[in-house]
Amino acid sequence: MAARRVNILTLNVGSSSLKFAVYAATADGVELKWEGGMDMSRPDSAIRYRRDRNEPFTTRPWHAHASPMQALLKLPLFGDMGQPDVVAHRVVHGGLWLRDHCIIDGQVLEKIEAAASFAPLHVPVALKWIRHAQEALPRARQVACFDTAFHHPLPDLSRVLPLPHALQAQGVERFGFHGLSCESIVRQLDSPLPSRLVVAHLGSGASLTAIQDGRSIDTTMGMTPTGGVIMATRPGDIDPGVLLFLLRQGHCDAATLEDMLEHHAGLRGISDLSGDARELAAADNKPLAELALAQFAQSVARHAAGLAVVLGGLDMLVFTGGIGENDNGMRERVVAQLRPCFPAFITRVLPSQENYIMAAHARRLTAPMITTSPAPTD
Repeated sequence: MAARRVNILTLNVGSSSLKFAVYAATADGVELKWEGGMDMSRPDSAIRYRRDRNEPFTTRPWHAHASPMQALLKLPLFGDMGQPDVVAHRVVHGGLWLRDHCIIDGQVLEKIEAAASFAPLHVPVALKWIRHAQEALPRARQVACFDTAFHHPLPDLSRVLPLPHALQAQGVERFGFHGLSCESIVRQLDSPLPSRLVVAHLGSGASLTAIQDGRSIDTTMGMTPTGGVIMATRPGDIDPGVLLFLLRQGHCDAATLEDMLEHHAGLRGISDLSGDARELAAADNKPLAELALAQFAQSVARHAAGLAVVLGGLDMLVFTGGIGENDNGMRERVVAQLRPCFPAFITRVLPSQENYIMAAHARRLTAPMITTSPAPTD
């Protein structure tokens, strides 16, 4: 049978934004053709896209009342390449039931829905986009790529949480997140890999992962993406007694507490200004803004040091994510705090290539499509 090219659309969806990319998959691998993004939090926004990372973005207006998936598929790039044959979706959490990347069918969709309570800020949005893609592209294969997959299985020493054992059956364990990002860093590093590697994915969501000989053995986020280091609007690790106090004293109910932990804590809570590290760095005469940045740096350094203990030392610390890649001052703060304890470690700054990893897994899962005749077009 003659091999053919398969178009893979990757959808990396956040709570209010989307990063997408289009790859051509052949028997030789996947090749990036287009990439872009859109901000869905504003009523009048734009889709930005480009063919090459060295060229500026082209913008196309998009109105929030219109279908975002239909707006995406009307971009000129799909007129040039043809409609996607495969759509790969980033899904933050698959719960106890979905531990590896897979093709989406009815049963998988039900299991993703059941996992929504593990990550209520992320999974419902991903489900919405899966349904949009199924409706807009009924003949395309849909693939779920899970942020938790890279960490499975974690050693029991890291996986098991210090709570009654029976709760594990309910999914109360450490899952770990930013797995697609971590996998992309491992792929980019030269062989042989550093034996004792820590990846710091620092953005609005942030986590650190200990990677030993290419495998995740511990990570800062736990059962949900709320724990670990301080984040833009999430607190990271916090005394659970504080949460009980707030509930017991009537300062908030469960819904208000959840909203606070997801949207009003972290950098935003400390600074009383913003969860955006760029805004905090630019704020003049704002002591709380500086305190927020200092606490963030210390939180990252403290967790990196803890993961170095798990690894038995630290050979390399890789920074990635929006803050990790672009904020040199923050990187310097973190390294300065770690260097006295670990004088010999190397630092690298590498881009998170989650979309590439998603496309590679989608190609693997749909490999028969590449060696068969083309599917009928819409």
